[in-house]
Amino acid sequence: MTDANQKQTTKRQVPAVTRALAILRFLARSPEPKGVNPIARELGLIPSTCLHILRVLQDEGLVDFDSNTKLYSIGIGILPLARSALLRNTFSTLIQPRLSDLSVKFGVTSIATQLAEPGQMVVVALSQSTLPFRLQVDLGSRFPALISATGRLFAAFNMADSDALRTGFNKLVWDHPPSFESWTEQVEEARMRGYAVDQGTYISGVTVVAVPVFGTSGKMTRSIVAIGISERLKDKQIPKLVKEMQSIRDRIEDIQIDTGS
Repeated sequence: MTDANQKQTTKRQVPAVTRALAILRFLARSPEPKGVNPIARELGLIPSTCLHILRVLQDEGLVDFDSNTKLYSIGIGILPLARSALLRNTFSTLIQPRLSDLSVKFGVTSIATQLAEPGQMVVVALSQSTLPFRLQVDLGSRFPALISATGRLFAAFNMADSDALRTGFNKLVWDHPPSFESWTEQVEEARMRGYAVDQGTYISGVTVVAVPVFGTSGKMTRSIVAIGISERLKDKQIPKLVKEMQSIRDRIEDIQIDTGS
């Protein structure tokens, strides 16, 4: 039996785990508590099965239940797990001080993201801009892997199926949505340049610059991102910013190779 078959078989043998993870991810993304039936309907689960899993997750502190409203939400018990994961994440530890330097030098909010689950990037390190006006980003924030500048890079280096690209693109929410044809041209441009820029299409008045960080498979698994007010982050500054971000990426990769991380 091949490794691929073993992984596939293993996944089929633990459907309860897969369902529990799907519920946790759904509740983590949901802006408000949800009832059993909406959760089950969204995830394609039998309500009784969904309820059973929710009760187990509640007993473990990973899900909170309001007995008055009969609604479930992500539990505070997830925090120690998330904190431990971040503390053991070599990438976030190495890059944090460099993000701080980047924020001070260019007046941007600097973040590092990592692919956390299919189709989702999570913020694993950040440094807020010191300027009076800045975009609020939180550690642990999630966003679609295909959105904004990071999304163009993810599409360029990780996705070759045009149908899958279009499906993913159609689910994105922008302040000023580009056409799919325009977006795919930008994806190809990002592939050739090795970085991507989103100037006000994702969020009005905000420029997002991203460079990819590649895993051992050669695919993009992380990114370094700089976010600034468009009026302050001018076109002539972007090449200098990109060069600095690429330098940070290269130094981090060299350290990880030297230490075997």
